[in-house]
Parts: sequence; structure tokens; C-alpha cells
Amino acid sequence: MSTMLDALLEHKIIAIFRGITGNAADQAAAALIDGGIRLMEVTMNTDGASTIIGRWCEKFEGRAWIGAGTVLDRSMAEEAAAAGARFFISPNLDEEVVKFGAERGIAVWPGVMTPTEIVRAWKAGAEAVKVFPMASLGVGYLAEISAPLDNIPMIATGGVDLDNIQDYFWAGACAVGLGSKLVNKAWIRDGEYGRLTEQASRFVAAAAAAPVWRSAASR
Repeated sequence: MSTMLDALLEHKIIAIFRGITGNAADQAAAALIDGGIRLMEVTMNTDGASTIIGRWCEKFEGRAWIGAGTVLDRSMAEEAAAAGARFFISPNLDEEVVKFGAERGIAVWPGVMTPTEIVRAWKAGAEAVKVFPMASLGVGYLAEISAPLDNIPMIATGGVDLDNIQDYFWAGACAVGLGSKLVNKAWIRDGEYGRLTEQASRFVAAAAAAPVWRSAASR
């Protein structure tokens, strides 16, 4: 098991930063880390994403792992790797990205929806997959597909909030991806970073109280 997969299974939450830049992004990231968030994803369709990733890798070294999101193809993967990203996440499965990550020792957690895509990603070398869009698919869908595929770690992304986060873990998720419910743009715009820390703490506590994912082989 890789260091990044260990971190994912331990901390269970990935904060998704999309379209947030500059000093506001830095302060928001620091606020979430203060609240206990340890994995943060900067999407590659954010202006200056690579610069942010590089800056955060240095600024938050030893406190958080920084990765790239919306990594759609190999060229994006190369850019993110050059910036120092420790993991790649995408809404899609591109096996070239998985292969590139394996070559560079970078974890790749591709986006999948169907059982066929999940197994295909797993066979291509992905240690975990992102089941997306969960807001549309629902927690019941996750429970159904994770039953026969319980040896593959699945990250639930989309539709997760404080009221239902534990439902996703009980349904078989190993972790969750959180965007606006955690990285609240209105609070960031208004400089209310303390609220971000408080919200992060609530999510971290809820995740800690949920069951820890274990592969079928280790049960």
C-alpha cells in the first residue's frame, strides 16, 4: 500500500479547491488544515493551478498532502507532476494518466461510474477510484456497487454533506471528496476563515466516527 493510499484511508476527506486563487486560497487552505484536513486538491481548471500546487507543497509540507484535480489527460498530469502534486484526481478514466502516475510514483484516483469502469481503472493500476457524480447516483448506488467490488477503495464525490457523510462510509466509501460544503466560497470572499476551520473540524469529527474502510482480503 502506498503512502498516499495510507493517508487517504486514515484521513478520509479530500478538500476540493476550484476557482479560488491568490492569498484567499492560501488562507483558506491554512484554515482547513487548522481544522484537521490533510488532503487538498487544486483543480487544474483553476487559474494558475500549477503555481498554487507548487506553493502549497512548500508552504504546507509536513502538514498536508497537495494534489491536482480535474487531471483529464497526460499533458495535464505532466504539468501537475512538475508542480509537485502528490496525487491526481479526475472526473474521468484516462489510462495514460494512470500509467504516468505509476511511472512517477504519484497516486492516481480516476473518476468512474459503472462497475466496468471501476474494474478497468483498478486493473490499469489505480489504487483507488473516485465514484462520481454521487449527488446524482446516490448513496444507495454506492452500497450496491461496493458490495461485489469491496476490494477496491472508492472515494465518494458529489452530494456529501454533514448530514449524510457517515451514510457514505457505511455504504462502502473509503473517503469522500468535498467541494463547496467544505470550501465555502462565500466565507472565503468575506474573510471568514474561522468558519472554515470550524466546519472542517465538524467534518473531520464525523469522518473519524465512521467505519474505517478495509479490503475484503483483510477482514
